[in-house]
Amino acid sequence: MNILMFTNTYRPIVGGVSESVQRHKSRLQEQGHRVMVVAPKMDGQPPHESDVARVAAVQHFNGSDFSLPVPIPGQLSDAIEAFEPDVVHSHHPFLLGDTAARAANTYGLPLIFTHHTLYEHYTHYVPGDSPRMQRFAVALSTEYTRLCDAVIAPSESIRDLLVRRGVRPEVTVVPSGVDTGKFALGDGKRLHRALGIPDDAYVIGHVGRLAHEKNLPFLARVAAETLRREPLAHFLVVGDGDARPAMERAAEQAGVAERFHFTGRLQGQALIDAYHAMHVFAFASHSETQGMVLVEAMAAGLPVVAIEAPGVREVVSDGVNGRLLANDDEPGMVDALTELADLERQLTLQQAAWRTAQEFEESLCTSRCLEVYRRAIADGPSRQDDVSGWERVRARLEAEWSLLRHRGRVLRSMLQEPQQDGTTGYPTLDDETRLSPK
Repeated sequence: MNILMFTNTYRPIVGGVSESVQRHKSRLQEQGHRVMVVAPKMDGQPPHESDVARVAAVQHFNGSDFSLPVPIPGQLSDAIEAFEPDVVHSHHPFLLGDTAARAANTYGLPLIFTHHTLYEHYTHYVPGDSPRMQRFAVALSTEYTRLCDAVIAPSESIRDLLVRRGVRPEVTVVPSGVDTGKFALGDGKRLHRALGIPDDAYVIGHVGRLAHEKNLPFLARVAAETLRREPLAHFLVVGDGDARPAMERAAEQAGVAERFHFTGRLQGQALIDAYHAMHVFAFASHSETQGMVLVEAMAAGLPVVAIEAPGVREVVSDGVNGRLLANDDEPGMVDALTELADLERQLTLQQAAWRTAQEFEESLCTSRCLEVYRRAIADGPSRQDDVSGWERVRARLEAEWSLLRHRGRVLRSMLQEPQQDGTTGYPTLDDETRLSPK
């Protein structure tokens, strides 16, 4: 099968979507499928990429690590026609997501969309962040699904949310996979020595982008208080981002800064070794659709202490493979982390954590995604191999008209005032919390 993917984030960006696309592509290719990824040009990208088509992009958009793709009509036509795709897989509902919709319509291909991200949690990255902008973000991804032949959600929580938002067609759950065998093997002692962490230390760990939407100031306060209670405890943070100064301040205010360790971004074996340098994994984000780092941590044998949220609840079972807190309860999370300083308690959860990780093995997730592709190909349009120039132009015009109607629906949704119950017509997680019975 020839699979054409479109993503706004790709290597060298370190993040959940970028990593998910790279892993999925590699696993598909290992199984004999051909994959071409369309992604923005980025500083530091690999010099030679035979299976990646890069498009022009504005670097470091709004001061972030991300590049803003600037798709130019027609620039990909030759590459797409030479690749002869059977299916188009879009990983975003905008920018290169629009380009994916054009390509699918123009060449008569089924369009698959994976809803990786709750975009309403990321509107602070664009000018004019407001409740109206959050409604726009929800409407953008929801309405985009009308252009698609199949929709994938990475967790049951997100599938249920999308269904409540009125997403069509049917949503299939396909988690982002993890090579659990690879993450099971690591050397944490090497990192302990490099950072000066004693052999008898109790190491609480966290991995991810240090971004404010990840609820990291809260997590840092929890870790700092746990370290104040536990003299042998250390906090190991893998990643970097604009929330790091707030985390460092929390450590300084608690008088435990010397036991907070920031490694910066790590990849490959260095990342795996970092997981193995931890005894428990701490997580407080509300913005995840799956939380791939939770599976990575469990594959390394780590119990997880986390805040209950979409994507998290499918991975963490309270008292089974970790602790799951109902809300941002600082004393409760400190108690949970302190409880796991006991080695016996850690061991009772480790085996269950490892078994949970096996449910997210990459090969299983890739097989599920391939089944979605096959169904969409069987039920959807067939590839237009031998069509006239006029028919191709007409298909392109139809694609532009579909996108124009899509944008019109999104703008109308953005301009609507909230309903009397406080919702916008597309329920967000905040709406559901506000409206649920106490």
